[in-house]
Amino acid sequence: MTKLRDLCKAVRSKQAGPFRLTFDLVFKDDDSYERVKASGAITASLIARVYGIQQDQITHVVFYDPGRAIKITMIRPCVAGDPGDGDVYGCQQHAPLLDLSISL
Repeated sequence: MTKLRDLCKAVRSKQAGPFRLTFDLVFKDDDSYERVKASGAITASLIARVYGIQQDQITHVVFYDPGRAIKITMIRPCVAGDPGDGDVYGCQQHAPLLDLSISL
């Protein structure tokens, strides 16, 4: 098992409009990216479990080969800027992904 943070050079999140959050997993090298992609480990189901949401709230899991990256988009738990939104820019939402263990 390898932690995602050890495979990626960047794990980040940001808002994708007022109703969505997006996550970027940018891998350190081609080998790490290809091994994770081939493993089938990063799925909408896994991300939903990590964030404690329903799988249908994950709208995209896209593998972007030229950038050695995976982009994940989810519906925000509340609209950006609404009362109860603790991160209007969505830039602190990636933390649960850092400790995610991947079996390669």
